[in-house]
Amino acid sequence: MSKLNLDSILTKRLDKDFLIQLFQEQTEVHSRAIEVSLTKQEPQSWRASWILSHCTCENDTRIQPFISDFIKILRDRKDGHQREILKILSQMELNEEQEGKLFDICMTLWEDLSKAPAVRYVAFKFVHKTCTKYPDLKGELTFICQNQYLETLSPGIQKSVQKIIK
Repeated sequence: MSKLNLDSILTKRLDKDFLIQLFQEQTEVHSRAIEVSLTKQEPQSWRASWILSHCTCENDTRIQPFISDFIKILRDRKDGHQREILKILSQMELNEEQEGKLFDICMTLWEDLSKAPAVRYVAFKFVHKTCTKYPDLKGELTFICQNQYLETLSPGIQKSVQKIIK
């Protein structure tokens, strides 16, 4: 599939299930989608990340070589794109360096009250997962669960965060 065809597919409002099937069945489409998702070519990059987040399996070998690339670009993407990249990365096994970098980024995203609640929530889930893995970080979790960080979230996301905390 040519670059133009994938770009065309990513800009059309096609059925999500059709796109997931296409990405899963055609290796070259999936590979090209990873390339596009790492760019700032909107709306294609967000859409490629969105589809990838739906068809990526745990420790997906097609994504693993690009983990550091996704982490590197994460800070300077728009909220929706960040959310989808975080969903992709949350399914991957990270090395310590990658985990540390992503933890720092997720802390920053969580603490940024101007960020979309959905982005903050996905970032929080990674922070919580990391704090659970490394008990020395439990103090961080107590700090970021203060009311000032919860107040700007929707009631549903607040409830989800409080459920995770317990």
